Amino acid sequence: MAVNNRQRLNDIELCVDEVIRRVGKNIMLGLPLGLGKPIRFLNALYQRAKDDPEIKLHIFTALSLLAPTGSSSLEKRFMGPFAERLYGNIPELEYALAVNKHCLPPNVQVSEFFFKAGSYLNNREQQRHYVSSNYTHAVRDLMDMGVNVVAQLVSPGELNDSPGMVSLSCNPDLSLDLLPLLREREAAGTPVAIVGEINRQLPWLGRDAVVAEDRFDIVFEHQVSEYPLFSAPQMAIGPEDHLIGFYASSLLKDGGTLQVGIGSLGAALVHSAILRHKNNPVWRAVFDRLNIAERFPLAEKIGGVEPFEKGLYGCSEMMVDGFLYLMEAGILRREVHDHADLQTLINAGELDEHVSLGTLDVLRREGLIDSPLCAGDVTWLKRHGIFHSAVEFKDGRLSIAEHSLSADLDDPGAREAMATLALGAQLSGGVVMHGGFYIGPEQFYQSLRELSDEDRNRICMTSVSFINHLYDHRFGNQRLKAAQRAHGRFINTAMMHTLSGAAISDGLEDGRVVSGVGGQYNFVAMAHELPGARSIIALRSTRKTRGTVVSNIVFNYGHCTIPRHLRDVVITEYGIADLRGKSDEQVYLRLIRIADSRFQKELLGRAQKAGKIDAAFRLPESWLNNTPDAIKKVFADAGAKDEFPAFPFGRDFTDEEIVLGKALGKLKSETATRRGKLLTLWQAFRARDEQGNYTTLLQRMGLHQPSGLRERLDQRLVIHGLQLTENPSDTGTSKA
Repeated sequence: MAVNNRQRLNDIELCVDEVIRRVGKNIMLGLPLGLGKPIRFLNALYQRAKDDPEIKLHIFTALSLLAPTGSSSLEKRFMGPFAERLYGNIPELEYALAVNKHCLPPNVQVSEFFFKAGSYLNNREQQRHYVSSNYTHAVRDLMDMGVNVVAQLVSPGELNDSPGMVSLSCNPDLSLDLLPLLREREAAGTPVAIVGEINRQLPWLGRDAVVAEDRFDIVFEHQVSEYPLFSAPQMAIGPEDHLIGFYASSLLKDGGTLQVGIGSLGAALVHSAILRHKNNPVWRAVFDRLNIAERFPLAEKIGGVEPFEKGLYGCSEMMVDGFLYLMEAGILRREVHDHADLQTLINAGELDEHVSLGTLDVLRREGLIDSPLCAGDVTWLKRHGIFHSAVEFKDGRLSIAEHSLSADLDDPGAREAMATLALGAQLSGGVVMHGGFYIGPEQFYQSLRELSDEDRNRICMTSVSFINHLYDHRFGNQRLKAAQRAHGRFINTAMMHTLSGAAISDGLEDGRVVSGVGGQYNFVAMAHELPGARSIIALRSTRKTRGTVVSNIVFNYGHCTIPRHLRDVVITEYGIADLRGKSDEQVYLRLIRIADSRFQKELLGRAQKAGKIDAAFRLPESWLNNTPDAIKKVFADAGAKDEFPAFPFGRDFTDEEIVLGKALGKLKSETATRRGKLLTLWQAFRARDEQGNYTTLLQRMGLHQPSGLRERLDQRLVIHGLQLTENPSDTGTSKA
């Protein structure tokens, strides 16, 4: 089907032929991170490279997503039906499967700058080929590597009243900067190929994300249908995560800006923010139960306890589904405008969204328009909705239909006529959300597809160079960004945090990479540059390693992602640590205060031994109740136990899968050590389901009629795991 001067191809092999014809067999391929990968094209190109060893294919990307499979036999039984249900109609990324199986051909290499967390921790090839790069530097690094092919999934314009156009939708993040640079490279004599793959399942998003289809050299359109989009299922939010999210919600400033990432901690924040707005008495009851005002005065200083009257504006490299929930709840509604002076006047309360003659007077006073109005003034006023679109400037006067008005703002008659005939109702063109990329549950994609035109136009998917920092070559205008991002709260997660104030988010001290830096460093640094902004690092206070609980607040660590001189706010389930501008002793003590009480004494001892805390200091009694048991009581004591569910925004798992998931998680925890594994196996041999209580669950696992020793053992293990979760105190390791 042709919609412009370039014919779409419906034969994927012809697309690959054309790429090779244009650039040859030495292909440096740049791909969007996450959702925007054109799977059919990539699989065909990868297969061609496998078949032809003369092709040298180097893929540079991030987040190559695959359907989950599980590692153990029980995990595979659990994940198999779930993965088939969610991902069965989505083709797998063949190069990513080969990476996982360590079977890439020698002429293919894959380098990523951000891994799915932990996915390649033990993959030596990917660890060697990892490129450590800030998100905002990825385009620069791609160009330095010699990228000559870029391929991306796009949404077609003809279904959205935009023939000849496509939407970059989920991934304008790097493409908006990369495509012009590739054309410059081409003009200098280096062949390039830009490939688009049409997918009608991909939601259409406008504004910056829309580009002309003929900016692509090759566009592939499947003859029959497009595959569904890869989804990231909703994960359960535990009590610890809910508490972290609640503390974070108390730091949000009405009329402010929010950045947040994917995962249960981000979802918990969104849930608590909605509770604060829509059920404020319940939210306040928890706030008071936690005694936040007295214990953590930062909340009163920079946050708030009231509903969001002005609303929030979202500015986040990743637009998570939570932003749509905030929009639906009436929280994400603070519109920002693309004019620094106009935005500054709105921030100062000199202007609001409602247009009046007073709007014109303020704009004139500030020198943004003249009197009499000129043609440029009228064009600018129309662009921002201050004048409606029918107003024209002719021969020095305002023309509206059959009316001709004086353009003199000092003329009472002209003012009255402008108020009646020319003024719009409210400012237009505002944006409540700037995002760089998105990925989420299928429910999220469906909501994006069903957005009204008005709400869709309030979302601007754009370049990460605009979003992630203040200073960039493409957009400039740091004053505009600063005005838009008032009271910024940039909320990110970490794996560990040192007492000196450094955050560990992307890797281990032995050099292995867990995920990547992404945009975290940019947002943390930006929080220190913007007036009124704060960086908030959220993390759980503990984790389990080989069956043992360890602290995520550590004395020191041999790697860091965020250096200590950028320390700011840290939140665990036990509270808020305000570190900005504080002495080392204060920083150490505030972090110990929000650590799990099982580790506070040791942390204090090491800090005192190092001379960072006065040797005479003793832990106050009020600090010593940082325990899992105390967490369980918080919401119940506030009368809000039912207000913090595990899945506040829906779930992809069935009821049976939720129960089985808990049982398998318990088994994994119990068998983390050799001793625990032997004890669990011994107890599993004795496990029985004589009453048939678990028949349905065993059927879901394909173990209701086991055959052979392996299946009988798996059945017993599942029964034992289910019994453990029904009787959580009855654990083998706790008895031993």
